[in-house]
Order: sequence, then C-alpha cells, then structure tokens
Amino acid sequence: MCGIVGYVGKHKASPFILEGLKRLEYRGYDSTGVAILQNGAFHVVKKIGRVANLEKEIAKSPLNGTFGIGHTRWATHGGVTDANAHPHISSDGKIALIHNGVIENYAAMKKFLLTKGYTFKSETDTEVLCNLIAYHYAKEPVVAGENRLFASVRKTLLHAEGTYGIVVMGVDLPGEMVAARKGSPLILGLGDNENIIASDVSAIVARTQSVVYLKDGEIVNVTQKDFRVTTLDQESVSPTVDRVTWNIADSEMGAYAHFMEKEIFEQPVALENAMRGRFSEDGSTTNFGGLNISASEFRGIERFMFCACGTALHACMVTEHMIERFARIPVECDYASEFRYRNSPLFRNTLFFVMSQSGETIDTLAALREAKRKGYKVLAVSNVVGSTIAREADGGIYQHVGPEVGVASTKAFTSQLLIGAMLALYIGRMRDLSFGAGQRCVTALKGAPDLVRKALELAPHVKAIAKRYAHYTDMLFLGRMSLFPIALEGALKLKEISYIHAEGYPAAEMKHGPIALISEKCPSVIFAPAGEIFNKIVSSMQEIKARKGPVIAIITEGAELPAGLADEVITIPTCHEAVLPIVASIPVQLLSYYIAVERGCDVDKPRNLAKSVTVE
Repeated sequence: MCGIVGYVGKHKASPFILEGLKRLEYRGYDSTGVAILQNGAFHVVKKIGRVANLEKEIAKSPLNGTFGIGHTRWATHGGVTDANAHPHISSDGKIALIHNGVIENYAAMKKFLLTKGYTFKSETDTEVLCNLIAYHYAKEPVVAGENRLFASVRKTLLHAEGTYGIVVMGVDLPGEMVAARKGSPLILGLGDNENIIASDVSAIVARTQSVVYLKDGEIVNVTQKDFRVTTLDQESVSPTVDRVTWNIADSEMGAYAHFMEKEIFEQPVALENAMRGRFSEDGSTTNFGGLNISASEFRGIERFMFCACGTALHACMVTEHMIERFARIPVECDYASEFRYRNSPLFRNTLFFVMSQSGETIDTLAALREAKRKGYKVLAVSNVVGSTIAREADGGIYQHVGPEVGVASTKAFTSQLLIGAMLALYIGRMRDLSFGAGQRCVTALKGAPDLVRKALELAPHVKAIAKRYAHYTDMLFLGRMSLFPIALEGALKLKEISYIHAEGYPAAEMKHGPIALISEKCPSVIFAPAGEIFNKIVSSMQEIKARKGPVIAIITEGAELPAGLADEVITIPTCHEAVLPIVASIPVQLLSYYIAVERGCDVDKPRNLAKSVTVE
C-alpha cells in the first residue's frame, strides 16, 4: 500500500516522479503529492484524488529541481485531505518525509514533541515521524565526515514501533536522501548518474533495471552517484545488485481498456511461462528447482499447512483439494492474518507454504516468520523476484507471470492454481500416484493455456450476460469440491470491482441458510461441470428456480441441463480435474469485469483497495 518515489540525479525530478507515481497508483489513490528541493527550500504540492490532479496543479507552476520525493496514498491515519497527503514537512521546515506503513506508538511520540514546541498540520502518524527526525536533527552535532540526517533518521527509527518504508530529505543537504524499511518494501534503482528509491520496481524500470532490494532493518544513504547501506544497529551491509527481468512495456496497458482486461487475456501466456521447464523428461511429473528440500524430506512430510490472504488463499484452498486428491496427505489452509495470533496446535513433520503475488503481503510475511520461529520449514509461491517473502522463505516457486497491475488479481491467481496442481502432482508421484495417472495429468496441465484461450472466446457471450445482470445488488456464487474456492473467488471479484454484495458457498450448503436470500432479485452463479456430483448440483439449481431465483450456470461441454433450469448458460471446455479450476475461473473473471464496466466502476482502482497490502 502507498506508492513511494524518490529521485536524485541530473534531470528534473518532478516529471520522473510523476511518471513513477502513475505506475504506482494501483498501490494507493486517495491523495498524492511531491516535494522538490530547489533554491534552498522545499516546494510542496499535494492534492486529494489521482495523480492526474497533482500533475495539473504542478503544470501551473513547474518545478525545476533535480532532487525530490513523491507519494500516492492509501489512507491509514487520518482522512483523505490535502493536509494528510504526503510528503510531510517538519514544523521547523528542515525535513521532508514520505512513508508507507503504520507507526503504532505515534501518539506517545506526538505528546513528547508537543512539549518541545513542534506543531502539527495533519492527523497522520507520518508527520509525527517527520518531526521526531527534525528533533534529532536539531540536536545532532555537526561532525566533519558524518551525515547528520542519516544519524537523525537512524536514532528516530530506534524509537519507532510498527512498520515503515520511508524516504527522507533534509533542506540543508541537497542531493542526498535517506531511506529505510521495516515491513514495507523499498527498492533502490541504480541509474546513470542518478539513483531512485521506490516501493515497487515498476517505478524504476523506465530508468534502470539494476536494483537493490532493501531488507528489513536496513537504512541507506543515497546520492546522485553513490549509496551506502547499513543496519539500524550500524552494521555495514554489502548489498547485492539484482537485474529486473522485465521491461517497461510489460507494465503498459496497450490497446486494452483496463489493466484487468489486459491481464485476463494474458493468462494463456502467463500459464505457459509459469510451467516452462518444470516437467520431467518422462512426462509423468513436475520439477521445481528452488524448493531447497530433497525428495526424501518431502516423503517424510505428514501434513501441509498453507497460509495466505484474499485471492491467494482461494488458490491455497484449491491446492488443498488437489494435494489431498493426488497425494493423499492432509492439508490445512489458514488466513495468514489469523495464524499469527492463534495458538494453533501444529503437527510434527509439517511443511508450510505461503502464497503472495507481491511477496510483500504483511500478514503473510508475519505468518511465514511465525512458522519459522516455531521451527518449521516454509516454502513460498510468489511472483516478485527479490520480494521479502521470497528472500525469507527457505525455498519456493516463482510464478513468472510478469507484473500484475490490476488490483483485482487474475493472471496471478490462475498461475497460482496451476502451480498448486503441479505441486500436488509432484508430491503425488512421490507417494502412490501411478506413472500413467501422472502422464495424464502432465498432458492436461500442458494443455491448460489452450483451454484458457478457448474459454476466453466466450468473452462476447459473457459480456452480453453482464449487461443483463449489472443492475442487481446481490449475487450468490455456488460450487462444489475444487470449484467451491472458485465460487469464493468469483464473489470476491464481483465485490472488489463492481461493489455488488456477493457471497460464495458450497452448493450443498445453500439450504443450510443462504437459501433464505433467494428471490427474483438475487441471481446465483452455479458451477455445474459434468461428473459424479452433477446431478446433486442440478438439484440445488432446481431449489433455486423453485424460489424464482435467476440462475447463471457454468457447465462443461457435454453436461446436459434440464430445459429451462438455467436462465443463462456459459459452456467451458471439458478438461482434467487438475485444470478445471483454472478454466472455470475465466468466465467469472469476465463476468465481474464486464459488470463493473457496465456499472461505470473504476476497474483498476476500486474504492478503498490497494494492490499490495503492506499494513496490518
């Protein structure tokens, strides 16, 4: 949450910062602002709303300085106002600060600072942090060869409780930034006679693909030509310079109306990238290079535990079904946000997995650390190379689907489903899954991209259905077995981007309560694939129709519904059970997208949401 950009270099800072903020706007779009140091003073422009509002304001009086910071906000402390927007300037005018995270002990800090004569213009914890840095800066003696600002930031952060990713400027130190992180991502981009600090590589890759991923507890001093990293405990750090493997074109919208639409239609290629090089030569199983756990260790595992949040948790729930189906090992899924605080009894010989597209989800990271603290090995499924979760896990699997900008996850979700199925096959083949069953599964997984391409051809049909259902205010999504989590995901997508109240349930659970909601004003989206429980699902549909509820049925080819039972029918390709959840996700993604567009919603920037949840 919140987008951070800091620039020091040879070019005007404001155009680059504005461009970076546009690329980070999916991380927060309540308000935005910049602070540019020029002519010995901070020039600050802040506006509520989108970056476009800020850009128009800056155009009235261009900023020429080559040193500055910018921020796009997802509100935590304080309402959405110009005063609460970042950057914040200390009341003595010496310090400028942008911040992602939450300072939990800000009230005590503020009480102390008020006794020292510092004043406040906002309701934010960030302004408190900014003034505390100014307090230490005013006290810090000027010593030749030492950086006063760096020392002041370090001393301040030793008192800070909570999470932060910050970039700080001092009015007396043109061309010098200090940045630090704890729980919120920060990345240093190394350019040609210029350096950049940002909360996401998407703000950096237009200028450079050489980056340093800062770790928790690290603080960096950055100038135009150099940087120095230490820990808050003043231990020297030898940073690793990594190379970003994608370029700016990968994060452009192109000819699509929204990033979400683009990413829905990118899914066939995303799936191909996620599986590339991960099948055995005999075509009976999968291979993963980064698990850092031997086959014999895997065979000794007696239970799996998956932790994630939101969409990623739904992918874990499908993976649970697949592992239990193919490998016959018990699996448990838990909300990462709950796992950290529950004293859940954990079994010996349990292997933990966490899933997070960004690799920075704060609750998932906390669950990872809690599991490791208790002595368990933790593997991660993540899309972002160099992310905190990827670095701190004992091993893992990268999704390799490229940047996902749309707040509502699509291609990252289906790639997580694919990796979950591949993982289930990998474990199953170590146990009692036969060679032939493994080959059939591999063939099906390799065919998933083409099946998704075929499902995407349904877009015009789904768009027409969306027009007919966009005016409803409630909707149910019902599925069974591996499609129950897809029902949950379909409901979440609709809620996220169209603001329609939607709930996902196992289809058989409908009569245990949710059937009370059924009426002509509450449509139901029901997954009814051909198979052993098809008739059971048909019975649930009949119960809905008996109560005048509209039915949108998602069936597989060959499934025959009784005449008149469904008001709308979406037919997806018949496929192997390992691939079915992936293919079944496509129509609900399209339905949610087209309903949101029909309702005039801002699909890529839904209200109150941000792409990467980095505050608790």
